Amino acid sequence: MTKPIITVENLGKAYRLGLREEKYPTFRDALVGAAKAPFKRFQHLSGGGNQDDLFWALKDVSFEVQPGEVVGIIGRNGAGKSTLLKVLSRITDPTAGRAVLRGRVASLLEVGTGFHPELSGRENIYLNGSILGMKKVEIDRKFDEIVAFAEVEKFLDTPVKRYSSGMYVRLAFAVAAHLEPEILIVDEVLAVGDAQFQKKCLGKMQEVAQGQGRTVLFVSHNMAAVQRLCKYAILLADGQVRHIGETGVVVDDYLHLRSAGALQSLESRTDRYGSGNVRCVDAWVESGRRDKATSLMVGQPACFCFAFDGDVSPLNFRFTIYNAGQEPLAAFSTDTPCELDDLLENTKQKILQCNIDSMCLSPGRYSLNIQLDSRGSVVDRVEGAFEFEVAPGVVGGRDVQQNRYSAVILPHRWSNTTSRVSAPLSVGASNE
Repeated sequence: MTKPIITVENLGKAYRLGLREEKYPTFRDALVGAAKAPFKRFQHLSGGGNQDDLFWALKDVSFEVQPGEVVGIIGRNGAGKSTLLKVLSRITDPTAGRAVLRGRVASLLEVGTGFHPELSGRENIYLNGSILGMKKVEIDRKFDEIVAFAEVEKFLDTPVKRYSSGMYVRLAFAVAAHLEPEILIVDEVLAVGDAQFQKKCLGKMQEVAQGQGRTVLFVSHNMAAVQRLCKYAILLADGQVRHIGETGVVVDDYLHLRSAGALQSLESRTDRYGSGNVRCVDAWVESGRRDKATSLMVGQPACFCFAFDGDVSPLNFRFTIYNAGQEPLAAFSTDTPCELDDLLENTKQKILQCNIDSMCLSPGRYSLNIQLDSRGSVVDRVEGAFEFEVAPGVVGGRDVQQNRYSAVILPHRWSNTTSRVSAPLSVGASNE
C-alpha cells in the first residue's frame, strides 16, 4: 500500500491573545525565564493556568493525502485555512499534534513569500530554487520556462521590490510550479492576478497534478475553480475539520454553512477581518418600491443599502456580487475615498445606497462580500454579508425565466437592412 505523502494527526495551533508591554530584555530576565520554563511547560501540559487568553486557530485536525492527489481546502474567513498551510509549509510550529510531509514542498502563501526585495527577478529564481534543494543545473534547465510563464522578461534584472503585486505573484507561482516540488501548496494569493493569469495558473496546476503526478493543496474561495481542479476537498470551520470527501459534496456543505452565516445579524458577525475602526453593521436590498426585500426581479430597479458604525477617514467601500458557486459576477465601488466621506457626512445616519436602474442578473440566488478600505489597509471585510434572490422578470419586452447559459442578461437589438427587432440577450459569465 502506498504511503500517504501528507499525514496530519491531531494538529493544533494556539495563539495567546493580548499584547505585552515591550521592553528590552535584561540578563536577569533571561535567567528568571530559564528557571521558570520547565514549570511553565508542566503547567501547560497539565492544563493549568489561564486558558482564556488562548485562541486555537487549529484544533484536532487530522487527514491524509495520497501522492498525486489535488485537494481543495475551503472554509470561511477565520476557519484556519492559512494557519494550516503555514504549519504544513514549516513557517510556524504546531502547538499540538504533528504533520509529516514526505517530499519537497513549494509554497505560495502570500505575495513575495520567499523573495528578497533587493534581489532581481533572476536572482530570486535561483534563490527560491536553492531553498527548494534544487541544484544550479536543474534551475538552469527550467529557467527559460519560468521566465516565459511569468511574462517578466523585460524586468528580469530589476529588483523585485519595484514589481507590482501581479508581477510578484506571476514570478512566484512560476518558480513554485516549475521547480518540480513533490508537494505544491497554493493559497488564495492567485486572486491578486488577472482573470487570464488565474486561468493559466489553474491549467498549470492541472498539468502538475495529472501530467506529472505531483500533489497539490489548493485554498480558494472560488468554488468553481475548486470543483474543476480538485477531486477531494477538506472543509474547515472554527479551526476544526467539518467534512472531508468528494469535492461536490463538501462544497455543498460549505455553501450551506455560508447561507446559515448570512442569516445572522451583520452586526454580530465575528467571521470578519480588518482594523474594525468602521464596521458595516447592516446591509439590505430594496425593490423599486423602496421596500426591504429578499427577492428582486429581473429588469426592475434595485437599491443596495449599507449602514456603518465608527469613524475613520478617508474611506473607500466596495461590494461584490457572487453566484451560488462563489464566482464573482459584478463589483461596485466608490470611485474615490473622499466620495464616500462626503456621502456619509451629508446624512444623519451613516447609510450608503447604491442604486441600479435595471437588475440584469439571471434568475437565481446570489450573495454579497463587502469591504471597507482606508489608505490601502482593510478596515472591515465580511464574506457572505447577506443573500438575495432574483426572480424571473421582463427585459426588452420579453419574459426572462431561468437561464443556464449565462449569469447576466442585457437588453439589445438585432437588425438587418429592413427591420429592427428588440429582444433580450444573455451575455456574461457562462455557466456551462
